[in-house]
Amino acid sequence: MASVYKINDDFYDDSFFLIALHSTLEDYAIAYGLNRVLKSNLKRAKVNFELAKNSSFPFYEWQDELNDRYWALVANHSTKKELVANTNDLFQNESTYSTPRLIPELKEVDYFLKIEDDESIDCEEIIKLLLGMPRIMAAYEVDADKLKSKNNLIF
Repeated sequence: MASVYKINDDFYDDSFFLIALHSTLEDYAIAYGLNRVLKSNLKRAKVNFELAKNSSFPFYEWQDELNDRYWALVANHSTKKELVANTNDLFQNESTYSTPRLIPELKEVDYFLKIEDDESIDCEEIIKLLLGMPRIMAAYEVDADKLKSKNNLIF
């Protein structure tokens, strides 16, 4: 008789803050600005965050040893373009591309700042600092529990 094992998703501790950022800046410029304003030390990961075959997201991270926090900055748009085949279309011989999103239901968001913490961080203060940065149009907290693609934020 074969044994059946079920994986319970309680093993993932999802106590984190998720801040959405709207900006026209490139990912390296956002990371530089965050490091200056928040006194953080975000560094580019050696490899991009790969969600699927054709979706690779620029990724910056920092393990704050002093406060026991993990910070991650990730772009919501992929750097790889996904080829979409047109079968019954007027332009069936033309190539069209789509830009995959990390969180498709928030496609207008440019970047996400994820801060893993035990509820001891002042998210409102961080948002105030972010809004003071040049070329940050909007910054706000997102309730990750209401996201359909919440599992895409596990990195």
